[in-house]
Amino acid sequence: MDAVRPFRGVTGAVDVVVVGAGHSGLAMSRALAEHGVGHVVLERGEVANAWRHERWDSLRLLTPNWQSRLPGYRYAGPDPDGYMTSAEVAEFIDGYAKLVDAPVRTGTTVTSLRAEGDGYVVETERAAWRCRAVVVASGAHGIPVVPELAARLPSAVRTLTAKEYRNPAGLDGGRVLVVGASATGLQLADEIRRSGRPVTIAVGEHIRMPRLYRGRDIQWWLDAVGLLDERYDEVDDIVRARRVPSPQLVGSPERRTLDVNALIEQGVDVVGRLVGIDGSRLQFSGSLGKHCAMADLKLNRLLERIDQWAAERRVSDLVAEPERFAPTRMPAAPRLMLDLGKEPIATIIWATGFRPDYSWLHVPVLDHKGRLRHDGGVVAAPGLYTLGLNFMRRRKSSYIHGAEDDVRDLSAHLARHLHANRARSRDSVHGEILVA
Repeated sequence: MDAVRPFRGVTGAVDVVVVGAGHSGLAMSRALAEHGVGHVVLERGEVANAWRHERWDSLRLLTPNWQSRLPGYRYAGPDPDGYMTSAEVAEFIDGYAKLVDAPVRTGTTVTSLRAEGDGYVVETERAAWRCRAVVVASGAHGIPVVPELAARLPSAVRTLTAKEYRNPAGLDGGRVLVVGASATGLQLADEIRRSGRPVTIAVGEHIRMPRLYRGRDIQWWLDAVGLLDERYDEVDDIVRARRVPSPQLVGSPERRTLDVNALIEQGVDVVGRLVGIDGSRLQFSGSLGKHCAMADLKLNRLLERIDQWAAERRVSDLVAEPERFAPTRMPAAPRLMLDLGKEPIATIIWATGFRPDYSWLHVPVLDHKGRLRHDGGVVAAPGLYTLGLNFMRRRKSSYIHGAEDDVRDLSAHLARHLHANRARSRDSVHGEILVA
């Protein structure tokens, strides 16, 4: 079956509906096929739609190519230590859809999911599907998170989210304020500053990480020491762990380290977290030093763990010597206020994270903050599952290669659910015959 052919069907019935044809949804499709489970994958746009249409032009994966793998499929190109561009990721995922012959219906936006009987009804703009189970694989980056204080900005200041930004040429002239200093914020501040524009970045909590350590990509070390395989039920505070920012990394061909120090060297103005807007004045937190010191502390703890692992496994002779990185350089007196009347800002870019879009989910499975209630991807409603969320089952759950283990676990759980569901249905029918 052509994995990208638009579907114009009528209301149908199937065991499982998978919502989303990104890498997670396609990996689940392959697993369901192996379990002999009938299913359909519904995709609002194209296969790998977000990678095709919702990323800035220069974006590359934070993980090296050798780490790009899905069940039965992996990167096989000439540059295993490189980092895929957005277009290359889309091509990689599209190739997987064709390889597994996934039953994808593209151009099919899900508008509603509701419970009915012992299953669900999934409504789309084209058709409705009755099913016994649903896998929500629509991604964790559906809606940009923009702080409420943005509504108080003067109308003359242009604002963009990281989802809307494409390249520096699309910006107005003048200073740019990037709000947020995780991977996205640092990369945008770096690119915009290199274009010649003055840049200020507002820095809050962040995770500092080198691109290379002891001659190896940091992802190699995270994989080797077992950090990426840590399970959600092995940490003390999973809610907190799931909110940890993405590490300050960039997938550049030069394999360079990008952190606050690197931005300061380029002349980027570093301030604390944006906490208020009073007329034309932007107010910044005085906690910049604390956040940077904490990031330095956590970085050194990680490096110590890596060094200990290397010593215990007796691999120190196979890699470079241990090293430590200079502490984050702090301005002597970080500014706490910026008056737009005196120092105009042309554009503010919100690099303040994303949240999934659950507006179509009409099942009582969200908590008071709108987060999906789930236990390692098993949602708090029978037959409902999710994939691809941050630290969903393991630290690597949000990475492309993280889908492999998660899908194996959840597809087996789903298959058992369907078996039990059918058994209950047979018992019910048999009971009605006896009564009659």
